[in-house]
Amino acid sequence: MSLHPALAQVRRGVRAALQPLTPGATVLVACSGGADSLALLSATVAEARTQALVVLGVTVDHALQSGSAEYAAHVVEQMAQLGAAQTVTARVTVEDGGGMGPEAAARRARYDVLDQVAEQVGAEAILLGHTRDDQAETVLLGLTRGSGGRSLAGMRRGFDRYRRPLLDVSRADTVTACQVEGIDYWTDPHNSDPAYTRVRVRTRVLPMLEDELGPGVAATLARTADQLRVDMDHLDDQAEAAFAVLAPPAGPGEPVPHGLSVEALAELPTAIRRRVLRLAALAAGAPGAELFHEHVLALDTLITGWRGQRWIDLPGHLRGVRREGRLVFDRRPNQVSGGSAG
Repeated sequence: MSLHPALAQVRRGVRAALQPLTPGATVLVACSGGADSLALLSATVAEARTQALVVLGVTVDHALQSGSAEYAAHVVEQMAQLGAAQTVTARVTVEDGGGMGPEAAARRARYDVLDQVAEQVGAEAILLGHTRDDQAETVLLGLTRGSGGRSLAGMRRGFDRYRRPLLDVSRADTVTACQVEGIDYWTDPHNSDPAYTRVRVRTRVLPMLEDELGPGVAATLARTADQLRVDMDHLDDQAEAAFAVLAPPAGPGEPVPHGLSVEALAELPTAIRRRVLRLAALAAGAPGAELFHEHVLALDTLITGWRGQRWIDLPGHLRGVRREGRLVFDRRPNQVSGGSAG
């Protein structure tokens, strides 16, 4: 008997993600109890048998809603019923110390837990349940925020241990897959709260685009992300190679101690140079979540638009300074403000 098309679509994505893994390896599946993650877990258990993989289901209680602990316990039961060899639940405190917003803070806390569990059990891969619809929303949000090619390229299909097997699968297919298998899934009330920008994109903007432009907008946006991702990865690789040449070896606690040659930076193509500047700022200690494109553009003016600027203030109590033909990064006292260009 053939599989239902929605179920086959989910299984196909999971099979491709598992195929490169070592037989007998441990795989973590992040599971919130929603349709996407439960469909992912069920498909992973089914597909893992071919390679004798050990499937471990992990749910994270962010403690953001009343009754979250009880619900996390319910998800643990579901994961065991679906065939996970092991289950883990972890309760975290979501702290928005960097002003990144509650969604980003929760995501960081969740990834920290997944990384810790993966280290403890020696997992070869961590599977995430993001779908094609999630990818389309990410691309639209990046477009409206003017976040550049990196954001328009959407979520990566894989990085480090992480894999996203469902980026070619619609949200409707994960719901149908759960219904076909008789899996009860939870609908997070946050996913229908219009206070969240992503929810408005999901419930208002994308449906409007489908109505006005025709069906398939989400798939087209996701395909655009795939195309851009190839380009972005190539440019990032070139920038990393250039940075490795331009940045001298740094000692402990001295990232980019002698700076980078302004002359050498000026010779780089703009797309590569700005990426190198971002890498240099990160290496000097600027927090990635707070280092924005505007900071990189301001640093770039020290190379291409030098008019005697004193410095460029950067997050992480840093300054980018042009000094004696080099771009260097200085620590600045907390009380110092102003005096910067850009």
